[in-house]
Amino acid sequence: MSSERLGPRTDDPIIRVDGVGKSYRMYEKPSHRLWQALIGRETEHREFHALRDVSFQIGRGETVGIIGRNGSGKSTLLQIIAGTLKPTTGTCQVNGKVAALLELGSGFNPDFTGRENVYLNGAILGLTRAQIEDRMQAILDFADIGEFIDQPVRSYSSGMAVRLAFAVIAHVDADILIVDEALSVGDAFFSQKCMRFLRNFQKHGTLLFVSHDAVAVTNLCSRAVWLEEGVIRMQGSARAVVEAYMAQQHARGRADATGDVIRVDIAPTENPNSRQDAAEADLRKKMWDDLGISNRLAVFEFDPELAGAQFGAGGAKIVDVALLDAEGKAAPLLSGGELVNLRIKVRANQPLESAIVGFYVKDRLGQRLFGDNTYLVYRDADTSMAAGDILEANFRFRMPILPSGSYMIDAAVASGSQEDHTQQHWLHDALEFRAIDETMRHGLVGIPMAAIEITRTHGR
Repeated sequence: MSSERLGPRTDDPIIRVDGVGKSYRMYEKPSHRLWQALIGRETEHREFHALRDVSFQIGRGETVGIIGRNGSGKSTLLQIIAGTLKPTTGTCQVNGKVAALLELGSGFNPDFTGRENVYLNGAILGLTRAQIEDRMQAILDFADIGEFIDQPVRSYSSGMAVRLAFAVIAHVDADILIVDEALSVGDAFFSQKCMRFLRNFQKHGTLLFVSHDAVAVTNLCSRAVWLEEGVIRMQGSARAVVEAYMAQQHARGRADATGDVIRVDIAPTENPNSRQDAAEADLRKKMWDDLGISNRLAVFEFDPELAGAQFGAGGAKIVDVALLDAEGKAAPLLSGGELVNLRIKVRANQPLESAIVGFYVKDRLGQRLFGDNTYLVYRDADTSMAAGDILEANFRFRMPILPSGSYMIDAAVASGSQEDHTQQHWLHDALEFRAIDETMRHGLVGIPMAAIEITRTHGR
């Protein structure tokens, strides 16, 4: 159970879930269910708890991700919030108009045409017929399913059904939007259209987003709830929750496949306030206005006490991470566009075959911008380690141009191959660096331009 408050402090949360539980009676035989329904006598059954004592609050305007394995209770929780299911215990208070896309084809009558289902769904979501007719063309343009709009929904592909369902909920003026795995169906162009709509909706509405896509959750959501077997395993910032969840899934997958036992620390040790306070103080000493560097990067020293969540089988440990200049020397300031060296040192705690060292660079939302590992270059070389050995991996690359803000480097060491390996130690947020100057306007990263030229030819 977790009762940690989710979201900013507010006296009037738009969603308040308090001690919610949902249970179902599971009967061994269908006749037992019928017998109880007919005479009201208790028959042999067992209780299945889809949710247990779930509590959190969401402030108006927040975007919250719900993550968890299949069967963890995500859809049950969303149905309770949407009002299509009543909790067995606890209360759920929602202060706003809800539009939900909970599952493929939900709310559609398969024998009705797409157009008829637009009227049906619009009415269910509170629109009058006149309002639906006013918005019909916008809905059809968004769905973009052509002449199929006048064909029965039973003839639709899964992608077409999602297109139409999403188009409807995008035009009902909801205060709260619930989207459950809708973006995993359909083509990339429609997914991008949906993402643009969701980003615009975030400016004024509250969004609950369920997805197995870790990048989408960290990209869209400020906070996340991790459900496991009907209870809240963890909640907090989207990046911290997603990283802990992915670490646990990796550990479980390796245990199922090979029997390897991987320890997962889901409680991040990072203290963001102390890291930032120290960083700001250090930054004031390092920022020199007369350097003339267009995209200055302030680099902070590796401190294992300030690193984030970590997991691994424990056969090796990352003992140092450093971002260095082109000569391999420590530098308080680097620059976007210049050659840099990322050095990762690993100590073996036990003999390892085929050690692989890798890294990811992430932005403040936890989005992975780029990364690499040693496997492809050294797959035919001896990278085994005896207990106590130190392995040093150096990655030399040209740093991209980065928008101003904080960036983190994840470092990892594994053993095995690219396709089949065991994570021995994965260290989130091992090293921080910060882009000081705002030199680019669009995109996640920029590239150092060799030249930008235009030519003009005068007509006669």
